[in-house]
Amino acid sequence: MNLKEAIRNFPDFPRPGILFRDITSLLKDPAHFSEAISQIEAALNDLDYDIIIAPEARGFIFAAPIAIRQGKGFVLARKKGKLPGEVVSKDYFLEYGMDSIQIHKDDIKPGQKAVIIDDLLATGGTCKGICDIAEQLGAKVLRAVFLIELEGLDGRELLETSCEVAAVLKY
Repeated sequence: MNLKEAIRNFPDFPRPGILFRDITSLLKDPAHFSEAISQIEAALNDLDYDIIIAPEARGFIFAAPIAIRQGKGFVLARKKGKLPGEVVSKDYFLEYGMDSIQIHKDDIKPGQKAVIIDDLLATGGTCKGICDIAEQLGAKVLRAVFLIELEGLDGRELLETSCEVAAVLKY
């Protein structure tokens, strides 16, 4: 099954010069959606890990079913101000500016082995922030897996200092 044919391209969104890869068309088709989850999951089959960490919102879409199927804990990485408990935060750069990611302090235990799942790897800022938080809390991130990697934006290079990187599709 060709997953690329299920992804729409929108030129000049969200601003001129950007080609936006839209996964909503993939998500609305059960066969493509299921195949995307299976291919992301397959990129984890050789690992022994404890938890899956995913950033909001699209990372949740792929990580939650994999966590259930693999019998792993699921840790939410959310934007600033969205988690009610004590959090650890990390500021990072995006393609369009600056942002912050947070994880509940007690969601990750020292010594845990983690993987990160997200829909898109661009510059790698969000995922690197998650890696930094996990490491600060005593965990080791083994691999980050993405549905899509936008090559040429140096996200892989940024992350490979912290963990292995895998992507189902590359553009």
